[in-house]
Amino acid sequence: MHVSYGVDQFRRLPNAVVTSGTFDGVHLGHQKILTRLREVAETTGGASVVITFFPHPRMVVSADSKELKLLSTLDEKIALLAQQGVDHLLVIPFTRDFSLLTSEEFIQNILIETIGTKTLVIGYDHRFGRNREGSFEYLSANADRYGFQIEEIPRQDLEHVAISSTQIRAALLAGRVQQAAQFLGRNYTLTGMVVKGRQLGRTIGYPTANLEIHEDYKLVPALGIYAVRVRWRGHVLGGMLSIGTNPTVGGIGRTVEVYLFDFSQDIYGEKLTLEFVDWMRAEEKYDGLPALIEQLKRDEVKAREILGL
Repeated sequence: MHVSYGVDQFRRLPNAVVTSGTFDGVHLGHQKILTRLREVAETTGGASVVITFFPHPRMVVSADSKELKLLSTLDEKIALLAQQGVDHLLVIPFTRDFSLLTSEEFIQNILIETIGTKTLVIGYDHRFGRNREGSFEYLSANADRYGFQIEEIPRQDLEHVAISSTQIRAALLAGRVQQAAQFLGRNYTLTGMVVKGRQLGRTIGYPTANLEIHEDYKLVPALGIYAVRVRWRGHVLGGMLSIGTNPTVGGIGRTVEVYLFDFSQDIYGEKLTLEFVDWMRAEEKYDGLPALIEQLKRDEVKAREILGL
């Protein structure tokens, strides 16, 4: 997949089959659109093009911009789109000035002049341009003038629930990682760097890797204890993860700590990717370390069972 960062980097194509959107998480609903995009491109002998935006538009123009957490970082989204077989990705920097573009300006400047769109594939109720004024109806009414075809993908449901990034975020914030996985078509992931923590885990037989998440806009699931798979240097390890405040030992602030099964290497400064398999329990405060240790033993048994280890 060829990635262009900004319209100046994009080279106009002779037969571009295009879709656009934020594609946060690249969930099953998005994948339906991308599948159709590839099908049309193959049928017409064209090249598939995805237009996306960074930062997320809501992070620029919405009142809740600081509260919004995303399912994928830009790098993760690029990797996920590449896995979907997209030929070209145009990442447009989303600014306040860009948000003021009318739908007509977006069509003329981006779709026609920059990309050379011959077919536009859009999802159900997709809107674009200032105040979201552009719509399928608007495009269809002006198709002859624009010189490209328009196809709308019907709204897709999963088990009678419309798939949306908002619903996936809500599921993760409630600890429902298996439901999120159903909507995403894969387990949710979180990547961080191993940094030094308080190192209390090693004193009770459960040394943990304390993760620092660099992208503050990336969604961290609900507080609790999870069974996880962990990717490290091409290896996949099993583990149990704590997202919480460590109330039993007087913790302050949220930490993300993973105990890796059957593993003893020094990995400070290394990057780990957590794959959320299942939520096991809520975080609790125990009456001293012995009670905490006993609970951790039970958690390990349960996590190994979930992971098939």
